[in-house]
Amino acid sequence: MFAGSDILEIGFPKPKVMLARLKRSEVLNAVNTALGHDILRLFDEASGGGDDIRCIVLTGSGDRAFCVGGDLKERATMDDGAWQAQHIVFEKMMRALLECPVPVIAAVNGHAYGGGCEIAAACDVIYASQDARFALTEVTLGIIPGCGGTQTLSRAVGQKRANELIMTGSPFSAQEALAWGLVNRVLPAGELLDAALETAARIAGNAPLAVQRAKQAIRRGVEMSLPDGMGFEIEAYNRLVHTKDRYEGVRAFNERRRPDFKGE
Repeated sequence: MFAGSDILEIGFPKPKVMLARLKRSEVLNAVNTALGHDILRLFDEASGGGDDIRCIVLTGSGDRAFCVGGDLKERATMDDGAWQAQHIVFEKMMRALLECPVPVIAAVNGHAYGGGCEIAAACDVIYASQDARFALTEVTLGIIPGCGGTQTLSRAVGQKRANELIMTGSPFSAQEALAWGLVNRVLPAGELLDAALETAARIAGNAPLAVQRAKQAIRRGVEMSLPDGMGFEIEAYNRLVHTKDRYEGVRAFNERRRPDFKGE
């Protein structure tokens, strides 16, 4: 399993809960090519990590920024070919995040701009500090969001509001993100990480196969008609009927004890 690096710190503050922290606070946790590779490896390996990881909390170092997107100082030295080669790394990174079966909680502890906003929007749950700010600023740089932002933001806040936010590049507050449906909770900065880890621990205590199937059914279902989504849900449900965790959950309920789920 990916053990972390100087620019992506990995820890396990609670059982089965991984804390991944972007460690480039001197540049507001901007993503350079090396960090893009690290994030890609993290989510690729988490996808096949067995029962060791049941939830991931992703945050930034420092108190100023979650992530401000691509490292524009690095990009200033790139020709078109190098820019596009780097972007392929970022595309793979985002697909690995979006397709990771393990639930991911973003703890947004400051600015989440550009690709940082896209990373947060790709997570399953977003908790934000009261002073967090979000923006998709790409049109101010002559490009558009290229890591899913036009898709994830519009699904979260609606097409009309996404049109306005993306086409103006205007920042918006954590409270606005909460009111519009992008963010789940807004908390004081000092309470943010503890709250995210508490929720992660609660998720990690549930049957991991069931949690993963629920995540898959929700993600796929919102892109389908209601009848097709319900059909997909039943397929996911039926895959859980014969699992050991299903038997354990029922036994534990009847024996009035906490279940001991094994991911089997």
